[in-house]
Amino acid sequence: MTSSKDSTGGHRKRLRERFLKGELDGFADYEVIELLLSLGTPRKDVKPQAKEALKRFKTLRGVLSARPEELQQINGIGPHSVFGILLVQAVAREFLKERILDKHVYQSAQEIFDYLYHSMRDLKNEVFKVIYLTGNNQIIDTVDLFEGTVTGGAVVPRQVMESALEKHAASLIFVHNHPSGDCEPSKSDKELTRDLVFAGSVLGIKVLDHIIIGNDKYYSFAGEGLLVQYELDYLGLRMKGVSEAKRKFYQANVTGEDKWKQGSTK
Repeated sequence: MTSSKDSTGGHRKRLRERFLKGELDGFADYEVIELLLSLGTPRKDVKPQAKEALKRFKTLRGVLSARPEELQQINGIGPHSVFGILLVQAVAREFLKERILDKHVYQSAQEIFDYLYHSMRDLKNEVFKVIYLTGNNQIIDTVDLFEGTVTGGAVVPRQVMESALEKHAASLIFVHNHPSGDCEPSKSDKELTRDLVFAGSVLGIKVLDHIIIGNDKYYSFAGEGLLVQYELDYLGLRMKGVSEAKRKFYQANVTGEDKWKQGSTK
């Protein structure tokens, strides 16, 4: 007579063999979740919990991005069971981080979106990240500088620039998320970005982009041409009383020096 443990072990073994042969081809979403849950509880049948998790969080992505305390609300999922899901989340973040740290990032806003989307798409609060870069557009560091509501004066340009000077950054990329999923910038988002461009211009620190992450899409201030407009606005303030020839020269530098290849909104 076959015991339930033997049955569970055989089922688990077959799932693993299927994965080794064809990775996730042909896997149902609940089977992927089952495999991950089994990493922390290898001798327990977790198929019912996997199906319940999928039912509660709607999609595989929803399960993989759920917080541990949310997963543990499901009967039968404890601290050990969530190990596999936490592991895959951490590995994915580290992989994307290492991939972009090893290369220049001036190519497009899409690269930044791919790098950060996994970790920011399901955040309940707005998080304002700053990516610090060298003069060659190599990433120095990525820091969560503010959390809560990006609008309403929560982000202080002075603090942003102080952090840039501490990091010896030559340029910056700003990224924040919209928990609503709508990546269109608000009036406050535009005013903040303009203030940051002005502050950076005073200190000789270039703002390469401000990217707003929504639900499977993003908005790039650089891609929409707003950063150049803000730089020209700043120059307009500086150039009062300057000859027209010099004014055109400076404007040409602003529009021509930008090596950041603008990414379009996705």
